[in-house]
Amino acid sequence: MTTYDKVIALLDTQQARYRVVEHEAIGQTEVISAIRGNDLQQAAKAMVLEVTMPDGAAPRYLLAIVPGDCKINFKHAARAIGGKKSTFATPEQAQALTQCVMGAVPPFSFDDRLALRVDARLRDVGTLWFNAGALDRSVALDVDDYFRLIGDDCGAEIATPVTATA
Repeated sequence: MTTYDKVIALLDTQQARYRVVEHEAIGQTEVISAIRGNDLQQAAKAMVLEVTMPDGAAPRYLLAIVPGDCKINFKHAARAIGGKKSTFATPEQAQALTQCVMGAVPPFSFDDRLALRVDARLRDVGTLWFNAGALDRSVALDVDDYFRLIGDDCGAEIATPVTATA
């Protein structure tokens, strides 16, 4: 079963309010948001991080979801799962954990080794937009349904708004 199939099966079994939009295969948040017609803040950017744990424990992996108009706060993301610091996981490790190419990772973890944390700013966007395991398909999901599916424990302050520079 593909990641796309897993996402759709989850949404269907949980009776979530969503729709699928097919489009050109693009994995860049700003570009795809313009094509889909959604506000950048409604886009769910997914990043796989490697988190350094205290006391020399083995690193953990985190699927961090932030709004499209924000960047990840690596320190806050690490602390959200009890770590000290975090960096991007290697592309190979990220793909192994998500079974997706980068740019197509949905805001759901289907691997027990991959913790999920979602920036709290996404709670207020109305509709959450994301590539659903494939670069040519996006899902528009009711944000209340999304947080119902992932649970309150996944919410965290892990993003920093990107400010425009002159």
